[in-house]
Amino acid sequence: MIWLLSLLSSPGLLLAQDRQSFSLNEAIRFAVEHNINVKNSVLDAQSAEGRIRELRGVALPQVSASGQVMDNLIIQRVFLPAVFFDPKASPDAPAVPVQFGVNYSGSLTGNLNQLLFDASYRLGLRAADTYRQLAQKNIMASKVTVAEQVAKAYYSVLVNEQQLKLLDLNISRVDTLYQNTLGLNKQGFAEKIDVSRLEVQVNNLKAERQNVQNLIELSYYLLKFQMGLGINDNIALTEDIKDIDLDEVERTTVQPVTEQFDYNQRIEFATLQSQIELADLDVQSVAKRYYPTLSAFANYGYNTGRNQFSHLFTDAWFNSSAIGINLSIPIFDGFQKRYQAQQKRFTLQKTQNSSILLKNSIDLQIRQASVTLKNSLQTLRTQKRNVDLAKEVARVTKIKYQEGVGSNIEVLDAENSFRQAQNNYFVSLYNFLQTKVDADKASGKLYSGQ
Repeated sequence: MIWLLSLLSSPGLLLAQDRQSFSLNEAIRFAVEHNINVKNSVLDAQSAEGRIRELRGVALPQVSASGQVMDNLIIQRVFLPAVFFDPKASPDAPAVPVQFGVNYSGSLTGNLNQLLFDASYRLGLRAADTYRQLAQKNIMASKVTVAEQVAKAYYSVLVNEQQLKLLDLNISRVDTLYQNTLGLNKQGFAEKIDVSRLEVQVNNLKAERQNVQNLIELSYYLLKFQMGLGINDNIALTEDIKDIDLDEVERTTVQPVTEQFDYNQRIEFATLQSQIELADLDVQSVAKRYYPTLSAFANYGYNTGRNQFSHLFTDAWFNSSAIGINLSIPIFDGFQKRYQAQQKRFTLQKTQNSSILLKNSIDLQIRQASVTLKNSLQTLRTQKRNVDLAKEVARVTKIKYQEGVGSNIEVLDAENSFRQAQNNYFVSLYNFLQTKVDADKASGKLYSGQ
């Protein structure tokens, strides 16, 4: 019982147990299963599958039944010549109104129709398979987009967390210097202004740390949103920004611009090829409408008519039946199909032009991504070198100050330079990682569906 009370009084322990841990690949796999946009694209594919089955149903027998009971409130009169009733009647005798029909009538009929031949239907079956492929490719396109968003959000968290760690080290180092200087001031070996300057430095670092802490929280919110998690869900990232091997990234990501690229690795291009195929089938479908269509039909039913309503259900009904074949041959439609085909050919040509444009765009994206990634990598390495240099300068300046051969202002300048170098490094690191994601997307390697 005591153990249970202790557990309930430790919400941090409960949160730790509920926390989910994700590597980058695990976060992407989770996102493609739970992201709302991906789920909607899956629903679109399921809707497309329903549309395909609806099309296939056209070739199946179409069975229907109908029935009616009618009250002929006013029965129409038909006028017949008088001679029809009296052969001796004068030709000029007025026509005699005759009522044909009964007060009440009923009918019940069943119909069966079966398509025998329709050239456009067979073409529609081919289009259905292409339509299915297009729906699946749209799902893949949604997953690639989600993978891009998750990767960028994941890297953003890692960069901000690494920046927070270094800020903690900076605060610890400057605070130690502040305490030492404060002690020297009490002993009369340091001026009050030196203490104040260091105190300002510590306060600025603490304020910056709080800003980064808030940014980390916001980055986690964004990552959870992209993954399809709730804002209040507790997650942890298992990867560390320090584990990224820049040499390996350069080797695997930065490709020679002369390398032949398989455009089908880009889901946008593969999707456009399916759209081209559908547009081509659409053109062919218009030509198929010039072919005749053939269908068979059969019907069977009963009907009756009585002057008394109750007799409709007590007296005999009379059956009837018919079978036959319908043949429809298009002859002239005012050139409608001709101009429909013309419009669809234009649509096909536009789609083909879009394919050429997309190829050129992909070539440009790959080359831009390659150059940008190289530049980002070079800038990152330069900034990393600057951080190491600024750190060494700050260390030496601090030693000189402690030994009495340097000034407090030099220490503050060195610390400011060190902090600026760190900020520049993290900006470069963030840009590099975002560029890496763009390069992976441009080369079709960001998400393979595995």
